[in-house]
Amino acid sequence: MTNYNKQVTTSQREPELEQRIFSFKATQLIWLFLGVLEALLALRILLKLMGANAANPFAAFLYGLTYLFVYPFQGLIQTPQAEGMVLELSTIIAMMVYALVLWGFERLVWVIFYRPRTAPTAVTRTTTQDNRPQ
Repeated sequence: MTNYNKQVTTSQREPELEQRIFSFKATQLIWLFLGVLEALLALRILLKLMGANAANPFAAFLYGLTYLFVYPFQGLIQTPQAEGMVLELSTIIAMMVYALVLWGFERLVWVIFYRPRTAPTAVTRTTTQDNRPQ
């Protein structure tokens, strides 16, 4: 007499899970880039407003790093100055423009790549094991 034990294993697979993970990670990278850029530009405004020494290595590094992002907006409006302190309004405008552009880009990536969650698909696998004594 043979003794067979039937074992049923059920697992669920969520369709397009990888697509949702990709779109989530891509949008998080965009927000990270925007956050770092906004923080650097805000630090530039703060240093200029406090009249930081431009010959200082940290200030020179920060000004050089953010110059690429501020350059398109320089000369757009006048920059108020008083006793070595500078209020870079063009940098504030740059921050607003970059925030708007990257927000729009993030929404575009989300719309193109995001797939809504659907009901999981059940996958049933049946295995038969022989439990006869040896």
